[in-house]
Amino acid sequence: MMVRKKISVFTPCFNEEANVENVYTQVKRVFDTLPEYNYEHLFIDNASTDQTVEILKRIAKNDKNVKLIVNTRNFGPIRSQQHVAFQCEGDAVIGMVADLQDPPEMIREFIKNWEVGYKIVVGVKIKSEENKIMSLLRKLFYSIIAKISETEQIKNCTGFGLYDKQFIDLTRELDDPYPYTRGLIAEFGLARIEIPYTQPKREKGKSKNNFYSLYDYAMLGFVNHSKVPLRLASFIGFALLVFCLFVSSGYLIYKLIYWNRFQVGTAPLVIGIFFLGGVQLFFLGIIGEYIGAILTQVRKRPLVIEKERINF
Repeated sequence: MMVRKKISVFTPCFNEEANVENVYTQVKRVFDTLPEYNYEHLFIDNASTDQTVEILKRIAKNDKNVKLIVNTRNFGPIRSQQHVAFQCEGDAVIGMVADLQDPPEMIREFIKNWEVGYKIVVGVKIKSEENKIMSLLRKLFYSIIAKISETEQIKNCTGFGLYDKQFIDLTRELDDPYPYTRGLIAEFGLARIEIPYTQPKREKGKSKNNFYSLYDYAMLGFVNHSKVPLRLASFIGFALLVFCLFVSSGYLIYKLIYWNRFQVGTAPLVIGIFFLGGVQLFFLGIIGEYIGAILTQVRKRPLVIEKERINF
């Protein structure tokens, strides 16, 4: 008798009472058309303050395929997603956001390509119905990191896709409490295929990802996969040194020629001080990001602390 393969779907949540039942229903509907597979749907809640946990507990009570982890506090989306991925028991793992901007119907195509032999099947946005400004900023970020990264980066990839158990095991071996998963896709070199899709609008409510969380993830990508920002500090510092040398030489020559008529004034001095101060602060911030990443690594704190888990 052939053992059926198991697919794990995980969904991180924080104050998503308007969406969790819908995403559960749509994922279940997809697997109802795939009876040859067993599946589990894991929800991890980052200490929601609305009715999200109550709704998920009711769903888990009626459907043993649904598993729930409730964190003691909000540990952030990156750590929470990593932790729940490690709890998955499936032969393949699919991340699915609660707001349904990841279309559940693509699960069928992901599994189909996985069965062909691809270890990673990722969705790539060719168009997005989200806010135009946010869409532009995301594209800008993807373009910049693709150019400066030491490894290949997939443009317009949010991480939505199917990951073979081998990828999850490799990520676990890294023992990285704050990984940039999208960068690891190419770094591991496993066979992959990219599936284009149009990202729909958020179903209900507002995104819980504020500017700070998006900035945090962007800097994580730079710090984990590029040394260019650090080297840029050296290059710019050297260029400014040469520029200042030429300017000061020019001022000296001009002063010697027009000794009584040329007044240097304080404006160039003030502008120069503020300019150099701004450059120094900017690169101190860059260095601080790298030091912060090192600190996160060496502290070895747990990804999350669980308050309770259901149906495990």
